Amino acid sequence: MNKFQEMGLPDQILQTLKAMQFSEPTPIQVEAIPLAIQGKDILGSAQTGTGKTAAFGIPLIAKLLANPQGSALVMTPTRELATQVLSQLRLMLGKSTNIKTALLIGGDSMSKQIRQIRDKPRIFVGTPGRINDHLDRGILKLKTTDFLVLDETDRMLDAGFTVQIEKVMTFLAPKRQTLLFSATVAPNIARIAEKYLKDPVRISVSSASATAPNIKQDTVRVSDGEKYTSLIDSLNERDGSIIVFVKTKHGTEKMATRLSKAGHSADAIHGDLKQSKRDRVIAAFRGKKYRILVATDVAARGLDIPHIEHVINYDLPQCAEDYVHRIGRTARAGASGSALSFITPADRGKWNAIERLLNPGAKRDTGEPRKSTRKRRPNAGPKGDVVAFRRDKKKKWAPAKRAA
Repeated sequence: MNKFQEMGLPDQILQTLKAMQFSEPTPIQVEAIPLAIQGKDILGSAQTGTGKTAAFGIPLIAKLLANPQGSALVMTPTRELATQVLSQLRLMLGKSTNIKTALLIGGDSMSKQIRQIRDKPRIFVGTPGRINDHLDRGILKLKTTDFLVLDETDRMLDAGFTVQIEKVMTFLAPKRQTLLFSATVAPNIARIAEKYLKDPVRISVSSASATAPNIKQDTVRVSDGEKYTSLIDSLNERDGSIIVFVKTKHGTEKMATRLSKAGHSADAIHGDLKQSKRDRVIAAFRGKKYRILVATDVAARGLDIPHIEHVINYDLPQCAEDYVHRIGRTARAGASGSALSFITPADRGKWNAIERLLNPGAKRDTGEPRKSTRKRRPNAGPKGDVVAFRRDKKKKWAPAKRAA
């Protein structure tokens, strides 16, 4: 089934997909939609940016159109992803539908969410913590919710949401359809699937460690002292929108301020921002009101902005899998993009883990300095260009002395 028209979808959905210019389904959609339409439970994994939201969103809407009494719940690990998912679902619903929705996420107004719930929505999208808040208050009733989507389940479990997810399960309709998506099917994911999915069909489209083929990946070896200057050089060399990833919340604010003072239009996003502020930052970036978004890994998943051309890993991620999701913010929907990673001597272990994930059989970094993949003037000094490193007697790295 290589066409949406061959999948037995309602005319209302087909018309909406046409208006959205969804011409041909992606591989994950080809695999998942027909099975989900048949009512099958699904345990699926797919590379980021492959159209996963439509893979579960289209059958979700089809089921609600066929059963006016039913409702659906989508749980995601982050507020940003929940907001993005609901936005896509509303587009797929079209303007003629009377199906209402509710966004249940932390950091957002509780009273506003209560009003949405009392308006009797049939689609709930949210994060496990806030969904449980509403359940504990007795405000949210899910006894008729017979369609459940667990999106990016691995990230939810990594964030410690296992108890909350399992608690939500007890409030849902006993007879339901469940679609579980995860980057990997680790033992904890398999346990959840075995416990809560009924005879699930396993779908895997591309490796969890695969990156989009149209992303040009480069690295620059620098000392800690040269890192910021190298970043400025890299920003000056690039056109278009850029995400710069750093490791701490405080670091995002500090970096955005520093870049703004250097003449670059930049803003920051991290987990401590109020939801209204985060929404404004993302909306401004989407509207190209500034060029550089400095972010922690909170933005690595679920942020779908087609015009992002470059990802810069100023700090490497703590988890190797997060590298794939970070750079997946560029080269969306068939476009091309680039990813640049700064690697200090202290980062060698992290980078080896990333290389093991991407290229399991590749030769590892032995610790010897390597030439940058960027085109630079050799031995050009402290402007972020590559410098030679040597090890002293204490096996520490330090810039090599140059001849006078």
